[in-house]
Amino acid sequence: MLIVFNPAAGARRRRRLSRALDTLARAGVPARVAETLHPGHATLLARQAAGEGVALVVAAGGDGTIAEVAAGLAGSVARLGILPFGTANVLAWELGLPPRPEAAAAVLAGGRPVALRPGLARFGDGTQRLFVQMLGAGFDAQVVARLDLGLKRRLGRGAYVLQGLRELGRYPFPRFTALLDGDAVEVASAIVSKGRLYAGRHLLAPAALPGEAGFQVALFRGGGALRAALYGAALPLDLLPRLPGVELRHALRVEMRGPAVPVQADGDLAGALPAAIADAAGTIEVMLP
Repeated sequence: MLIVFNPAAGARRRRRLSRALDTLARAGVPARVAETLHPGHATLLARQAAGEGVALVVAAGGDGTIAEVAAGLAGSVARLGILPFGTANVLAWELGLPPRPEAAAAVLAGGRPVALRPGLARFGDGTQRLFVQMLGAGFDAQVVARLDLGLKRRLGRGAYVLQGLRELGRYPFPRFTALLDGDAVEVASAIVSKGRLYAGRHLLAPAALPGEAGFQVALFRGGGALRAALYGAALPLDLLPRLPGVELRHALRVEMRGPAVPVQADGDLAGALPAAIADAAGTIEVMLP
């Protein structure tokens, strides 16, 4: 087992890793740790481990680290493990993984493999990005793009709230076209989701299933600061899917065209429009309770 560890959060995250390693040692499960040094490094480490025949590669970090490790495992037979050490841990909540490091480590030692079907976004500049939970274009990606990482380390999820308030007064909410299996819709923002949850344990896409083909897409037809503030207030109450101006639709393929609107994938800036989104070529097995 290789644990790919993102040390960005400092001493607290290292203590959580130590507790997980102690649990694995008591269970007689050998594990080695490789630390990430820069964005994209987790993908390289995971790909190398899979090529060397490592059976289980564990992402110890947040949703961005999980997505990077999953990208490195794509096309291989290596399984994905998760130690949820991030800020929101959306995928971990989605999959029912325990937040405590000891319990999460126990899943690595004795869990069951379940197929996860990631999405893949291809951008107009030729780059591509695998994502495991969701991809957003518009206001939420703007918040991610402008987020101060030092503030994120200090405030956690509160940093997103603060940055969102800052962006309300300066983001222009440009409209763009989303094509869902060829059907065009004009929107101010869109979130393409493989799972039900968003920004933690908040319900956004109730019909999405991580192991199934396609996506549930949340289309935000209304823009502007007041509408975005309303959406933000409704999210922690799990009311966002029911608000006027929010439409949920299923699609196997999504294209988004228009101005160079920012795009985030699993909480990290991924690029800008245009983008074409579909399922990745194959599934990845993830260890679950």
